[in-house]
Amino acid sequence: MKDLESLSASQAAKALSRREIKATDLLLSCLDRIGHRESTVKAWVSLSKESAIARAKKLDKGAVQGLLHGLPIGVKDLFDTYDLPTAYGSPIYQNHYPRSDAVSIALMRQAGGIILGKTVTTEFATFKAGVTTNPHNSKHTPGGSSSGSAAAVADFMVPLATGSQTAGSIIRPASYCGVVGFKPSLGKISIAGVKSLSISLDTLGCFGRSVEDVALGMAAMSGDHQLATVKELHNKPRIGICKTANWSHAQKETATALAVARHAAESICKGTVVDQKLAKACNGLTQAQTNIMLSEMSRSLAFEHSHFPKKISPLVNKLLSDGAQITYEQYVKDLLMVERAKASVAELFNNEIDILIAPSATGEAPLSKDGTGDPIFCRDWSMLGLPCINLNVASGPNGLPVGVTLIAGPGKDQFLLSAARAFALALPDPVLRDQA
Repeated sequence: MKDLESLSASQAAKALSRREIKATDLLLSCLDRIGHRESTVKAWVSLSKESAIARAKKLDKGAVQGLLHGLPIGVKDLFDTYDLPTAYGSPIYQNHYPRSDAVSIALMRQAGGIILGKTVTTEFATFKAGVTTNPHNSKHTPGGSSSGSAAAVADFMVPLATGSQTAGSIIRPASYCGVVGFKPSLGKISIAGVKSLSISLDTLGCFGRSVEDVALGMAAMSGDHQLATVKELHNKPRIGICKTANWSHAQKETATALAVARHAAESICKGTVVDQKLAKACNGLTQAQTNIMLSEMSRSLAFEHSHFPKKISPLVNKLLSDGAQITYEQYVKDLLMVERAKASVAELFNNEIDILIAPSATGEAPLSKDGTGDPIFCRDWSMLGLPCINLNVASGPNGLPVGVTLIAGPGKDQFLLSAARAFALALPDPVLRDQA
């Protein structure tokens, strides 16, 4: 079998479990791809070639170990790894070796995954860009903060990679890089061993090239192995298009993407696809998310801000200072507002809708000089703690991917995966249908 690096995670996992391919051969194909492309894409902070090859050889000789048997995996450099340095995107933690893996990484290893290396994250998973470029056009950003993970999967360097989202750090780079990104329900995956930015928002997820890929990654990271099987969608869901209160930020290509999404949704939905607005209780949700994130960030990074201010970028220092200016009274007020919003949205999903489709980003990936892109279309869903998946449906004026987000009700992660696969199969372009 040639071009093993082009296999999706689910394709490779099946071939590995049947012994049709060797873990060693897949790994070497990925390393060869990295060797050819890393100087341009710059997705990796560190690679563990020798130990990865040794693990692959061991897996090839032994019994099939688990869901991820023999799969090379990229790990966002926000997740602790005992055998690779973990810098959290900051010079403060250069050459920092944690004593243990993050819970999710330990579970991925337990499931047979091979940790190939650490991927670039923005500084403390904020908005200070790393060195990674968009694999489709190196002048453009891959997004953030999970920039290296999204780019590595998109560029066929690795079939699966981990990410985290506090505002839009999985969904936005997935859209910019043209891969499938899954942000589960808040709390679905343990954040133990991952550098926290905002305890009310931090959510772990993964990137793949298909719905089945991210289902596999989610199953291993969470320990909920039922997620690995994407079930058929037996009942037609009620689907709504939610442009959100931030629609004025959408560019032309985002409007096109939603139109394509509506057409695909019409073929799988119950009744007609409706235009859905969120309840009045959600008014101000975007600002509340920003306030809560900044406030919690200022406390989460209090040690670093106090002891190493000169090793923190001016951008992040300003964010921390802005967060410190938000009073605790305002913080509590925002939290209470969010609880009311969550109650109204849970009621919406219980009574009126099964799936919402919303923009993943304002448009295609901007130029790198303009930053990592605006997460405004992701903030509300992150704050509500709802499961989200990015699927790519269109392209922008520069030919770069543009995705849409499918959102399900609280805790409906498995249902969302089923709906996302049905939606992908309904897309007009056969290449886009490969995301199923």
